[in-house]
Amino acid sequence: MKLGKFEVTKLVTTINETFERVAMHSVRETLLIRQAEELKLPLHRIKLPHPCSNEIYESCMGEALNEAKRNDVSYMMFGDLFLEDIRQYRIKMLEGAGITPLFPIWKRPTAILAQEMIASGFKAVITCVDPKKLSPSFAGRKFDESFLKDLPKGIDPCGENGEFHTFVYDAPIFEKPINVEVGEIVEREGFIFADVYAKEP
Repeated sequence: MKLGKFEVTKLVTTINETFERVAMHSVRETLLIRQAEELKLPLHRIKLPHPCSNEIYESCMGEALNEAKRNDVSYMMFGDLFLEDIRQYRIKMLEGAGITPLFPIWKRPTAILAQEMIASGFKAVITCVDPKKLSPSFAGRKFDESFLKDLPKGIDPCGENGEFHTFVYDAPIFEKPINVEVGEIVEREGFIFADVYAKEP
């Protein structure tokens, strides 16, 4: 897949191997596989134990980066927006790997970016809410104009401060949408999670 002057060769994500989900997003591994299929890209899943110390995390990431370098990967892209400590951590992680980090949407105004994503056809559902920052009633909702309108003042419209997390089920770059349904909404370890799953055809 071409992205500007870059050739995207692989998607990379971490998975909680005990629950077979993305840790904070709580997205099922099967849905990540579906996303990759719709993008026509291979998916590299880094399996992490639960619980996972920072040392184990960095060791697992290091192995993945070494493999990427062996496959002649030169760059790694991240979707970070404005959290400088996270950005610096990623830069430090890649220093010894010989891979250059890229931050294509860094410092984009999030209110404008959220509107642009919706207008261009990206469709997502809220899979996780931090109830200390946002009402649990937002869990399971679609990321749309109505959602943005209802967000309280001070909540980042892209959830960059951890207010919420999402799963994208349709996008202009997908071959076809992923037909999803929101199941049980539960509280776990201080967060509210909406269980999203693919509906049978």
